[in-house]
Amino acid sequence: MVTLAVACAHALAARDLVDAAAMAQRHERWMAKHGRAYADDAEKARRLEVFRDNVAFIESVNAAASQHKFWLEENQFADLTNAEFRATRTGLRPSSSRGNRAPTSFRYANVSAGDLPASVDWRGKGAVNPVKDQGDCGCCWAFSAVAAMEGAVKLSTGKLVSLSEQQLVSCDGYEDVPANDEEALLKAVANQPVSVAIDGGDRYFQFYKGGVLSGATGCATELDHAITAVGYGVASDGTKYWLMKNSWGTSWGEDGYVRMERGVADKEGVCGLAMMASYPTA
Repeated sequence: MVTLAVACAHALAARDLVDAAAMAQRHERWMAKHGRAYADDAEKARRLEVFRDNVAFIESVNAAASQHKFWLEENQFADLTNAEFRATRTGLRPSSSRGNRAPTSFRYANVSAGDLPASVDWRGKGAVNPVKDQGDCGCCWAFSAVAAMEGAVKLSTGKLVSLSEQQLVSCDGYEDVPANDEEALLKAVANQPVSVAIDGGDRYFQFYKGGVLSGATGCATELDHAITAVGYGVASDGTKYWLMKNSWGTSWGEDGYVRMERGVADKEGVCGLAMMASYPTA
C-alpha cells in the first residue's frame, strides 16, 4: 500500500510538472503573438501565474458553452488581473459625465416601435469608421462619443469623417435616451449610432471573443465603460442583440465589436446598457 501511494504521488508530481511546462510554453506563444516582454524574470513569473489563472477561468466558461450564448478567449489582456484591466481599459465616471444638467428632450419619442426595421447595422450604411484602440488612457467615453458624432455627421452631410478623440463633443450638442428603456434605445439606434454606458469591467467582458453576451455573466450595473450602439438584430438561434462598437482594437471580440442580448427582463439591460445612453444632434 505504501509503495502504491508513493507511486501515485510521483505520478501526480510528474503530471504537475508536465502541466506547468505546457502552460509556460503556452504563455511564451501568447507573448510572441501579442509582442509582450517583461522587465525581469520575477515579473515574467508573476505574469505567468496571472495568465494561468485567466486561462483556467476562460476554459471553465467555454466548457459550459451549452449554458450561455457566448465564448471567451485568451486575448491581449490575458496577463492582466481584472483589477489591472479595469484600471487601464475602463474609466467612465457617470457622475461627471452628466452632472446635474437639466433633462433633454427625446426626438424619437413619437416613433412607433412597430414601424422599426427588424435589424439595423450602421456599418453597412457607411456611418461607422474602423475600430480604434484607446490604449491605456481610460478615455473610453471620448471614443464612444466621437463614434456617435461621426455617425451623426454622416447622416447630416453624407460624408463619413474621422474625428479626433481630443476634440471634445460640445455638451449642448446631444440628447439623452430615456433611462432604463430598451424600447426607447431601439428607436434611437434605428435612426443613428448612440453612445452607451455599461459595466464593462468584469472578466467576461475582458476576455469576450464572440456570440451574444447575456445576463448569464452576472455583470453588474456599475457603469464604468462607454461603447457605441451601431445596430441591432437577431442571431440565428433567435436571440435578439445589440451591436456595439468598442475601442479596444480589432483583436478583441468580434473584430472589435460585441453583441449584447436585447430585450431582457431587467429594465437596466445587460450590464446596464439602457441606463445612460445619448446621441449627438449634429
